[in-house]
Amino acid sequence: MNRSGAVVTMQTKTIQEQLRKFAKDRDWDQFHNPKNLATALVCEAAELAEIFQWMTPKEAVECMGDPETAKALRYEIADVQIYVLRLADKLGIDLNKALQEKLRINAEKYPVSLAKGNAVKYSRRKG
Repeated sequence: MNRSGAVVTMQTKTIQEQLRKFAKDRDWDQFHNPKNLATALVCEAAELAEIFQWMTPKEAVECMGDPETAKALRYEIADVQIYVLRLADKLGIDLNKALQEKLRINAEKYPVSLAKGNAVKYSRRKG
């Protein structure tokens, strides 16, 4: 569900098929090996971070109020998602299963009793 309360669904496999076709039509599959895709993902994530680079925390929270910033954020987040989906596809990773497994692991790693309101990484906690 998004912030407006509307249900948001993304058909991972359908989008991966679209991305596969997009790459094939352009003969880009030859460049879409895991190393290159992971590198491209990092570059896109850096472009996303760059938008926030000099904002104050308050400006970052309110940034979607500016149409140009909102547009840039949507596009950079989409670019990150594209490379995540393409990389998972190339590696044969079922993202839905991986996400569910990782959520379960995180719930065990960060129990509410220890993690609530605490930003200290679990490996750096005392006691």
